[in-house]
Amino acid sequence: MADIQGSYDDLFTAVPRALSALLDEGDAGGSVAVFVDGEPVVDVWGGFADADRANPWQRDTITNVWSVTKTMTALCALILVDRGELDLDAPVGRYWPEFAGAGREKVLVRHVLAHTAGLPDWDGPVEELYDWPAATARLAARTPQWEPGSAAGYHSLTQGFLVGEVVRRITGRGLGEFFAEEVAGPLGADFHIGLSAEHDHRMAPAIPPASHDEDYVAAAADSGAPPTAGTRMRVRDGNSVAWRRAEIPAANGVGNARSVGLVQSVMACGGAVRGMRLLSRAGCDRARQEQFSGKDRVLGMPIRWGLGYGLFDNTFGWGGWGGSLVVIDPEARMTVAYVTNQMREPADDTRGLEMVMAAYEGLPGLRT
Repeated sequence: MADIQGSYDDLFTAVPRALSALLDEGDAGGSVAVFVDGEPVVDVWGGFADADRANPWQRDTITNVWSVTKTMTALCALILVDRGELDLDAPVGRYWPEFAGAGREKVLVRHVLAHTAGLPDWDGPVEELYDWPAATARLAARTPQWEPGSAAGYHSLTQGFLVGEVVRRITGRGLGEFFAEEVAGPLGADFHIGLSAEHDHRMAPAIPPASHDEDYVAAAADSGAPPTAGTRMRVRDGNSVAWRRAEIPAANGVGNARSVGLVQSVMACGGAVRGMRLLSRAGCDRARQEQFSGKDRVLGMPIRWGLGYGLFDNTFGWGGWGGSLVVIDPEARMTVAYVTNQMREPADDTRGLEMVMAAYEGLPGLRT
């Protein structure tokens, strides 16, 4: 079996076994963390950080987690709601006056968090994603594709700019800076939205699925999803230095399972972790308030959206292109995070779910 590094409670041996099995099946590398009551019961990693399998995955290896970043962006917005600085029922234009007009005046803050704003497609050039003023100006000139709040369509790239610009208008700080100072810094979490050059040596680039090269593009997991009208993102775009340096708060967060699990443990533990309170309990519960239930127009599948998180029975969280995932169970006060550089075809990728199921195997023993 593939060698696994790190530490874990003996009750949770199913988790490192599951990671080892994935590496044996051909995955390059990855990490898994399970937090209960805000403390790690699993923190393991293995495999390689590169496609040539020359550089072992280390304790501090980090990689792009793609749309898992949305959970970090949502947390930032929820913190401002908790502080009374952001009103979920306010039009986005209250904070961002240039956004109002052409039907956008009906877009509420909650619509942006719940993918119901009607602005799902990024239709500009990829290079414009790296230019915050240009990206937000483009979105402030778009007409919603549907009556805001009446339908859902996954805002895969646009959500981060929409939420991030509201955060910037309120705080005077970019989303990446706000996250670093208000979330990652206080918690000591190695997660970044906009990565500085000093961390490049730890970065594991995304590896396309077998039989694909770096021109591999993002697609919905459901084969019945309609073709996207937006610009298609390629793996080579996500592996570029320009992507890494930019702030793309829906898709370019960089970290490992330990950092993802630590940050999102805030949501599992009523708003406080390791003596640091970021949210009230009511603020955490707010994330799980259902905003939409039905077929998502972009994903082509049934989904329940909360405020910035997908809702799944009693749990919530979200996954990213390529397989990374975080799942939060507030009843068990548990967070499971899986982060990998090895992409698989979305329709065939159950790795994150396998990690979550393995984590639940250990939970009953921990509570006895």
